[in-house]
Amino acid sequence: MAWRMLRRKDVHAGLMNLAFRGDHGGTKHFSSGNLGKLTKFVHSNRLQGAADCTVFQHYTIRNFHAGVCMLAWSRKKEDVVGLKAPKKEKRVKREPRTQAPVEAPYVAPKPKITIKSSPDKIVEIFDGMTLHDLSKRSGAAIGALQSILVDLGERVESEFDSISIDLAELVAMEIGVNIRRMHTGDGVVEPRPAVVTVMGHVDHGKTSLLDSLRQTSVAAKEAGGITQHIGAFVVEMQSGASITFLDTPGHAAFSAMRARGAAVTDIVVLVVAADDGVMPQTLEAISHAKVANVPIVVAINKCDKSGADPERVRIQLGSEGLLLEDMGGDVQVVEISALSKLGLDKLEEALFLQAEMMDLKARTDGPAQAFVVEARVDRGRGPLATAIVKSGTLVSGQYIVVGAEWGRIRSLRDTAGKVTESAKPAMPIEIEGLRGLPMAGDDVVVVDSEERARMLSQGRKKKQEKDRLRKIDEDMTEETEIADDTPERVEMPIIVKADVQGSVQAVTDALRSLNSPQVFVNIVHVGVGPVSEHDIDLAQACRAYIVGFNVRNPPSAITQGATQANIKILLHKVIYHLLEEMGRLIVEKAPGTAEIQISGEAEILNIFELKGRSKSKGPDIKIAGCRITDGHFIRSGTMRLLRSGDVVFEGPCASLKREKQDADKLDKGDDCGLVIEDCDDFQVGDTIQCLEQVMRKPKFISTQSGAVRIEC
Repeated sequence: MAWRMLRRKDVHAGLMNLAFRGDHGGTKHFSSGNLGKLTKFVHSNRLQGAADCTVFQHYTIRNFHAGVCMLAWSRKKEDVVGLKAPKKEKRVKREPRTQAPVEAPYVAPKPKITIKSSPDKIVEIFDGMTLHDLSKRSGAAIGALQSILVDLGERVESEFDSISIDLAELVAMEIGVNIRRMHTGDGVVEPRPAVVTVMGHVDHGKTSLLDSLRQTSVAAKEAGGITQHIGAFVVEMQSGASITFLDTPGHAAFSAMRARGAAVTDIVVLVVAADDGVMPQTLEAISHAKVANVPIVVAINKCDKSGADPERVRIQLGSEGLLLEDMGGDVQVVEISALSKLGLDKLEEALFLQAEMMDLKARTDGPAQAFVVEARVDRGRGPLATAIVKSGTLVSGQYIVVGAEWGRIRSLRDTAGKVTESAKPAMPIEIEGLRGLPMAGDDVVVVDSEERARMLSQGRKKKQEKDRLRKIDEDMTEETEIADDTPERVEMPIIVKADVQGSVQAVTDALRSLNSPQVFVNIVHVGVGPVSEHDIDLAQACRAYIVGFNVRNPPSAITQGATQANIKILLHKVIYHLLEEMGRLIVEKAPGTAEIQISGEAEILNIFELKGRSKSKGPDIKIAGCRITDGHFIRSGTMRLLRSGDVVFEGPCASLKREKQDADKLDKGDDCGLVIEDCDDFQVGDTIQCLEQVMRKPKFISTQSGAVRIEC
């Protein structure tokens, strides 16, 4: 209260002082009446209200030298919302510099971590490896690996901390190197059945042998009597033990499928027909088994047929470097007959003996390791993959990554089609629940969660795309290096559809083998399943042929749409017929190469001269009276004059007549009058050859072994 009274007293004194001072020429800004009002306002309690400041709106206060309290009241008035004025900054005069600036040390920017991609390098990874191990194997810096882990949402404090095999694969893919998963064998190890692959030449009785072993009739159901895809079956032998058999195709187009069969097998049964002997696919199967380091058991089939010569087969196999037991080697040889079931018990004994010598065991607990041998799309169940478990136990409900696809196992089915909850080692199983169709030969990886499965799938797809683009760049570089005189090739776009993934790959590889210098076979799209409307639209866009292998006939609506769009659909169930028809189409589409060939020969019997011609008809000419002795002559051809075997003149034909009539073509035995442009050096007995330019088409060649090619 005392402070307020003092404040008002000081304010009153300041106002009185202001009222009676002269400002700018002694002008008085306050009258006696107004001063009284102002004094009354100052003594009232309304000094604290912001709105009461409007009392001063009719007065101008200049040179107001009040005390500290009046200045405080002025500041409080400015704090009212909407009345605060911006503060003016004081200008400070800078003094000129008299000293040189201090030189700070240069700090280089933090270098960005760059990783050199090594697409050809293969790094072996395993569960529990450290960043130090991964850095040592891949050649990448530890800092680069840690930055990749941070981007993936993982954090590893030390370079010696262990990481999972899935995380190691993700990091390796970001580096740009190829990886090979190394699975540990720790756990419960138990004996397992042998995985046996039946290989050999086409029509040597591979599938018939399996039919006799499992008492079924699969060969009769195969189109054309040949196997079109890999079949996996568990056969209960007479001794009570079980063996997993894989039946591989024998046609030359299915070489990659035979290689996959040898990669997942323990023993190879090489079937050779006693009446046919060693054939190209037999040698190819031997090479696949040697590369995979798999023991071979030779089964000489069709020993009961007339003309069978098992000894000749033994000699042929020995000459190919296969050390048979009869020749002091370790390769067992069994003579059998698949149709009459002769010698099947001996074959069984040989297989069990070989498996016992190998002491086959596998880990039964922990995550499973499996390989896809076949994949297809079912109309109601979606993508299905047939796999063989190598180790561990595959359980329904697990999250898996198969190649670049992922999913959760919805159900597992054995070879009999029965639903099972788990699959043990050496057991073929059909997996349902994948988001996409994997490739035959992909490995099956069990992961912990859906997030990790999705990350692995995305990483593998990204790497596949990088590899594909890199291959395209390499192919384009090679094409630019081709000489300019290389003839331009015609492109033949093709869409391939098949029943299973393995057949798609086999047909694609076989069609690409038909590439020639004149026709480029461009596989624009591949897929599993019947021909769809999407295939018709794509074929219409790029003018492609549609090849359907072992698929059902498309609906009438799709067939009519293809006919209206002038799209050709080729459906086949036997690969022989498919390759033959495609070979004919390629030959028809090929532009051919221009060649000059001798179309006919003629002998000069007499010479006629036309003299005294007018200037309008031209100078004098010589006409050679000829008789065609071989082939034919054409008016548009080039004539070559020969004398005693030497070329005297060569030039275009100026006139070709028969009995005073112009002729475009004359055959053998015809007499004619011939005029060669700018040539008058004819003699009786000379020979004239007619040179004709023709377009030579390539040839489609199919060998007895099943291999096909285009020869230009």
